[in-house]
Amino acid sequence: MTNYELIATAAFGLESLVAKELKRLGYKDLKVENGKVTYHGDEECICKSNLWLRCADRVYIKLSEFKATTFEELFQGIKKFSWADYLPEDASFIVNAKSVKSQLFSLSDIQSITKKAIVEKLKEAYSIDWFSESGSQYPIVVSILNDTATVLLDTSGDALHRRGYREKGSAAPLKETLAAALIILSNWRYDRNFIDPFCGSGTIPIEAALIARNIAPGLNRKFICEDWDFIISDLTWKKVRKDAYEAIMYDKEFNIFGYDIDDRVIEIARENAEKAGVDDCIHFQTQPVTALSSKKHYGTIVCNPPYGERLSEKRDVELLYSDMGKTFKKLDTWSYFVITSYEEFEKFFGKKSDKNRKLYNGRIQCYYYQYIGPKPPRRMNNAE
Repeated sequence: MTNYELIATAAFGLESLVAKELKRLGYKDLKVENGKVTYHGDEECICKSNLWLRCADRVYIKLSEFKATTFEELFQGIKKFSWADYLPEDASFIVNAKSVKSQLFSLSDIQSITKKAIVEKLKEAYSIDWFSESGSQYPIVVSILNDTATVLLDTSGDALHRRGYREKGSAAPLKETLAAALIILSNWRYDRNFIDPFCGSGTIPIEAALIARNIAPGLNRKFICEDWDFIISDLTWKKVRKDAYEAIMYDKEFNIFGYDIDDRVIEIARENAEKAGVDDCIHFQTQPVTALSSKKHYGTIVCNPPYGERLSEKRDVELLYSDMGKTFKKLDTWSYFVITSYEEFEKFFGKKSDKNRKLYNGRIQCYYYQYIGPKPPRRMNNAE
């Protein structure tokens, strides 16, 4: 099998989580940078990365990298690469471009020149003058940063947060990749209760159930590279998917709860959980945060409450955060984790967090406020 240089991209703040996921999949020699993790692997690694990474955005094959300060340098750098090793004669390929702090900044020109150079190279390789582009799609990305062009092949297609279970969403949905990251950062122990009091369309509880049951997040969807029999055999995909199905822990039971004040989104959450195959281990219910209570000890709350982005909502959000603080205080042995962009959250919540971490919900800069509850008595630990 071929050894590829791969790049898993991620939202800022989540790179270290993606690196840990890759290590758990058995991959080493990782290079962690802003927005990406670089590593090496074969065809099976490409399949496993797409199928199993919960916090990454996409998985790319890095094809080449070179200096490009002129369009001639870009053309020659692209044409130099052995494109016939990756693109079959009938390949359909679209070029996307990005440029930051570089002399080449016209994205449309970067795209057209890249496409022309690839076609010229393929003409030489296949000895033909016209390409039908009637076959599988191969999305190519040319990213130019500080005059260095990096050429990538997108193996994912749709971004990895598109798990396939959320056809309907609430007004301000959280990406599945970020939801999974919030849960992983909470260090939730699966034998304890898990609650999201602002569950909306159910993303956080569903991701919690997928993690607890060890269900690969990509099992309900397809990836664009599944059609690349020129690079990855169908047998490799079948093996990786079979292994993923066999890894699911169906016999485990979990106590996961999702609450929201909106009846409509609770119904959507139930539908989404059913599509994800985890509806049997999540209890959804219409309920305001002020009604939250539990007789259980040492549980975990992870939530994404309203941020109050509009000025008119500011006072309502401050009152909500105050109610949250009073309600959560009663669960004095629990740990709770809140993501919000509202910078005065701790003031109105009434308690300073033990930790906070800068994350991005889309383009919104947020902080993940982490309140760590007490450890259970030693005897309880032993029993668990």
